Amino acid sequence: MTTERDPTHMARALAQARLAAAQGEVPVGAVLVRPGPAGDEVLAEAHNRPIGHCDPTAHAEMLALREAAQRLGNYRLDGCVLYVTLEPCAMCAQALLHARVARVVYAAREPKTGAAGSVLDLFALPQLNHQTVVEGGLMADASSELLQTFFAGRRQTAKALAQPLRPDALRTPAAALAPVWDALAGLQAQHQTWSWPHLQGLQMHALDWPGTGDGDVWLALHSPTAWGVQWADWAAQQAAHGDRVLVPDLLGFGASDKPKKPRWHTLQAHAQAVLGAMAALGIPAWRVVATPDQAALAAHLQALAPEAVLGVMWLEPTPPPGLPADWRDRPYPDAGHRAGPRAWPWPPGEAGGWA
Repeated sequence: MTTERDPTHMARALAQARLAAAQGEVPVGAVLVRPGPAGDEVLAEAHNRPIGHCDPTAHAEMLALREAAQRLGNYRLDGCVLYVTLEPCAMCAQALLHARVARVVYAAREPKTGAAGSVLDLFALPQLNHQTVVEGGLMADASSELLQTFFAGRRQTAKALAQPLRPDALRTPAAALAPVWDALAGLQAQHQTWSWPHLQGLQMHALDWPGTGDGDVWLALHSPTAWGVQWADWAAQQAAHGDRVLVPDLLGFGASDKPKKPRWHTLQAHAQAVLGAMAALGIPAWRVVATPDQAALAAHLQALAPEAVLGVMWLEPTPPPGLPADWRDRPYPDAGHRAGPRAWPWPPGEAGGWA
């Protein structure tokens, strides 16, 4: 039953799994297609969202089935093929059988809950009136590596946050940043504080210039030797031309929370925090403007989400006038807050954070 198009569809499923990881969800992706004489029609692409949807049934396979059924106007998906990066569980296996899916191709085995042969094999029960062909192992190594990296990062983060910390141990006191916000008052930026599940208990601060809604969306990456306010003048100018500009303080910098261990700070950790934020905001695609010393992070964002990052521009912004002379140092009232700046540059393969 294997076809030459299988690797292409599984690669799409892996791209979905990476989006799940960026949002703090277990990285599983699925693609459902309907073969035809003119080629395969992609009916649905989905990734795990139980946390984001507060729904224990929101597995990648279930979301793909729902989307495809709505698109076809029929809960029966006769002749269709599902590609998924992890062996389906019992819930998903039964749903696939009920939908009359003709074929399921999965990547990695799931030894704890797999219902396609690892723990049990629902697809092989002769009593059922529909038989679905199942094939496993396609791109299994890539899927397994993604899962292992994700869970290793979760363990590392849980360990780093295991000891309760006072708020001021993670967060810069408001009084230290008040003179900076006063200086920016005329630039009409909105302050946002993000605490989504993928941030795993940390708060991320961002400045948001909404623009007029008919321009581009920009994500501005500040220098590791500065923080988001360095983009304030540029962002205000872009917003005046209709663009929306989001300027997050990376975790460990500016008004965002500051993990105490330098080994937490990796390209993977920072990229996943940013990608998860953009996904949580419901922004499917955007442009990146970055300082030259953030080239590695910008490139990592493009590699993880090529469909979302529409382009990268390099610029050394001029900080707005009127900032306190010590504006760069105000987020770090004590040495313990400086783990992020001390850890830069972040080697892409170094363990830590969510890497």
